[in-house]
Amino acid sequence: HTFFTSTMGSFGELVLVLGDFHIPGRANSVPESFKRMLVPNKMRHIICTGNVGVDQYNELLELAPNVHVVAGDYEDASLTFPDSQVVRVGQFKIGVIHGHQVLPYGSKEALARTRRKLGVDILISGFS
Repeated sequence: HTFFTSTMGSFGELVLVLGDFHIPGRANSVPESFKRMLVPNKMRHIICTGNVGVDQYNELLELAPNVHVVAGDYEDASLTFPDSQVVRVGQFKIGVIHGHQVLPYGSKEALARTRRKLGVDILISGFS
């Protein structure tokens, strides 16, 4: 417990990473068991890899002061997000992409090239 507390204390900011909601296309809603864990203002950042609907996006905005979303391959037509983002969390530069634009899909080498191109320490990609 002491290790966890000191590690979290030195990291500083809690970040929730999620994506590919596909609601209502592939699922009816976010599972209640997961929703109960989402406490407003507990996280400093939410990073979303796309495919988010209007209702889900509005829910994310209520949870954290910093919500970062990139465009997926099945976005709600009323929402517009960039293809990629660079987010700074503490000392880390984090690149965020949906992943459908990386070819071949899921290629570690292609993802590494994307990370270098964005100039980030960490790359978060969905579509896997």
